[in-house]
Amino acid sequence: MSPLDSLAQTLSGIVLAGFAGAALWLLLRPRARMAALMPAPRLLALAAAASALWAAAMMAFTPGAPQVLVAQMLRDLAMLMWLGATFWSPRAPMSRPLRLIARMLATICVLTLSFGGAAFWFGGAAAVPWMGPALVFAAMVVAIGGLIVVDAGVRHGGAGLRMPVMAVAGGFAMLWAYQLNVELIGALTGTRASTLIALLPAVALLTLPTYVVAAMDIGRERMRLSRTAATRTLILLGAASYLILIALTVAIARAAGGDYAALAQAISLVALLGAAVLMLASARSRAWLSVMISKHFFEHRYDYRAEWMRFTATLGQGDGEEDRNLYRRVAKALAELTGSPGALLMTPAAAGGFRIAEQWHWPGAIPEDATLSLRSAFMLQETQHIVELDAERRGKGGQDLAIPDWLLADTRAWVVVPVLHFQRMIAIAVLHRPAVSRALDWEDLDVLRIAGQQAASYIAESQSQQALSEARRFDEFNRRFAFIMHDIKNLASQLGLLARNAERHADNPDFRADMTQTLKISAGRLSDLLVRLAPRERGPAAEPGRVLVEPVLKDIAAEVRPRRELFVGCQAGLAAWADAGSIRQVVAHLVANAIDASAPESPVQLIAVAEQQRVRIDVIDQGCGMTREFIRDELFKPFVSTKDSGFGLGAFEALQVAQAMGGEIEVASEPGKGSNFTLWLPLADARGDAAIDAQLMKAGRI
Repeated sequence: MSPLDSLAQTLSGIVLAGFAGAALWLLLRPRARMAALMPAPRLLALAAAASALWAAAMMAFTPGAPQVLVAQMLRDLAMLMWLGATFWSPRAPMSRPLRLIARMLATICVLTLSFGGAAFWFGGAAAVPWMGPALVFAAMVVAIGGLIVVDAGVRHGGAGLRMPVMAVAGGFAMLWAYQLNVELIGALTGTRASTLIALLPAVALLTLPTYVVAAMDIGRERMRLSRTAATRTLILLGAASYLILIALTVAIARAAGGDYAALAQAISLVALLGAAVLMLASARSRAWLSVMISKHFFEHRYDYRAEWMRFTATLGQGDGEEDRNLYRRVAKALAELTGSPGALLMTPAAAGGFRIAEQWHWPGAIPEDATLSLRSAFMLQETQHIVELDAERRGKGGQDLAIPDWLLADTRAWVVVPVLHFQRMIAIAVLHRPAVSRALDWEDLDVLRIAGQQAASYIAESQSQQALSEARRFDEFNRRFAFIMHDIKNLASQLGLLARNAERHADNPDFRADMTQTLKISAGRLSDLLVRLAPRERGPAAEPGRVLVEPVLKDIAAEVRPRRELFVGCQAGLAAWADAGSIRQVVAHLVANAIDASAPESPVQLIAVAEQQRVRIDVIDQGCGMTREFIRDELFKPFVSTKDSGFGLGAFEALQVAQAMGGEIEVASEPGKGSNFTLWLPLADARGDAAIDAQLMKAGRI
């Protein structure tokens, strides 16, 4: 006997003793106590006894002998019976395909044992040469099927099973996986690896502790196989199935004779390398494989724990310099959730509607008219509808959401997700089409809806922080105003004292000279204060009414005539539905800015017409102009000004006043070519619709 056979004999004896002891222990344990911890304890004891019989056969014969394979088939049948009883229960319901596989494997075991026994009974030793390959093939099929049963059963029933059950199932899987590798190597090489076969008792010995754990009252905690582990298991099973296919192909080719075996091996190798290169080089192929695995092998499309941890981590802090912008992080988090390669995030625009505030990995140029109207935003807010743009393009959206043409024309756009905070829309996300496009199902919609609400809370918190910062700056402004009021009080006291002294010393030439000098200084200081404290606050808002626009424009032109001659053009009889004082305040501010931005000889135009059922008032200059970035990010923000002595409140206040009247301000400007500020107001003849829009704006619904 060789040293290897001696080692196998010794290990087989240890396995025999261990499994026989485990079977007795399981049988002697109180049945009620065992049933509370382990499903079908008697069947588990039967599996341990069958394993002991298998070890005895390995001691009596060589590990790869047909008699050992028969005992192995009995052992596998007992193990399948326990798996069927375990994964076919209320705690771990077995799916219909899984039950079919388990029954098929049990049938293979029974038929193999029946036909093998009958052949040996009638044929005797002559049946042994062909019984061996048949038993090996049956053992390979049972091993593959057993791995599938363990994997699927653990995945579907892992939440209701305890740790000892998972340990025993893992031991079965380890034993089957080792045997499958041994038989595959033998099929590929044409000779059975004696060393690996001799080590079978050692592998079986490694599974013995799982029976001990099952017999002991430990491990009451539940276990769940992670999605990553399950995916890797599936990949390994796929690789094993591929190797079996190669082995069968090579075996058939070898049986046919000639050079077909070498040809089959070459073709199989080329196919394997081609598939590997395709998966490594093609992102679309990997995405397709991921979608197929999630769709057909998992109960849910998403691993919610992992996805939610990644989602919140992305929102909470960026990975690099480019992710410090919150809007970019929101776009990135929503895109990664669905496997989209890019995303756009739209936020409310100062001039009304929604504009693109940030993008994450969106390829190509974005159209200039990439905005969303107030009506579209209002419909999305009211319906809370996640829009699948492919359905809208086919006209099967089901609701008239007024999706803009630029968005429908861009086939890269896949899904529109409203980002709602307490039923108020604060942003809109547009997700890029993934590498493998698919229709959204209920799970996608639920995930996107709750993720949008979570992202909205982050944006709302950021906006609250910004509002608090602005409030603090206003508080600082008020404190500064208090100091200025102190200066005014001092000036008033000084002038009052001067007036009282003038009654007594008016005839004194020296006093008159001092008084003149003091008055000049006081007047200069008051002028400086007036420049710094130009009227900012408005009184209570007046009720809107019919206001003729032309007289208001002429009054403004008359007020600024000492500084600049305006060109005024107004449509005859043009009337707005607004407040005359508010119109005067907004237009006067726009005119003053136009004059400040223009050279002394440059003309400034003031033109008013009726357009699109609204009043349009244009203030046009040929001054220094502004960049698009400044208009978008800074023009209408408080405390942002290009003037050395400005507080940056004029444009902010003008926009607030215009919106309070149901209007808006649009800006078109280019550096070095001047600016065109357009004030839109409700037309008096269409005041019904304008009043509704103004109420929506005041209520903050959009």
